[in-house]
Amino acid sequence: MKTAKYLGIWMDHSKAHIMELAADAMETRIIESAFTHEVKEETLSKNENLMHNKEQHQQAAYYKQLGEVIKKYDEVVLFGPTEAKNELFNLLKADHLFENIKIDIKQTGKLTEHQEHAFVKEHFTK
Repeated sequence: MKTAKYLGIWMDHSKAHIMELAADAMETRIIESAFTHEVKEETLSKNENLMHNKEQHQQAAYYKQLGEVIKKYDEVVLFGPTEAKNELFNLLKADHLFENIKIDIKQTGKLTEHQEHAFVKEHFTK
């Protein structure tokens, strides 16, 4: 019998904090969306339609990158202050590659790294 693998992701539209629940320690690594405030300002000054198009492409790439990480786990909790977690969840739910992964969504505010780790531990140990 294999050991279940647990993953917590605190996320908003600009970055995601990836935390694997392990017996010994938990480390956070960060994945950032390429669509930064600077990119938004630059493309908006040229053309609003171009800005929205660029935002959609870069957001899709960001979610795809997170999906590649999530594929390796059995249970995942997505949490954070924005709708980004729900958008990602809906994309994953539509993809059969994720049908055997239990994914929970929780609304939280901004948290410190210590609070994020405590949240993930509490979620998977209850």
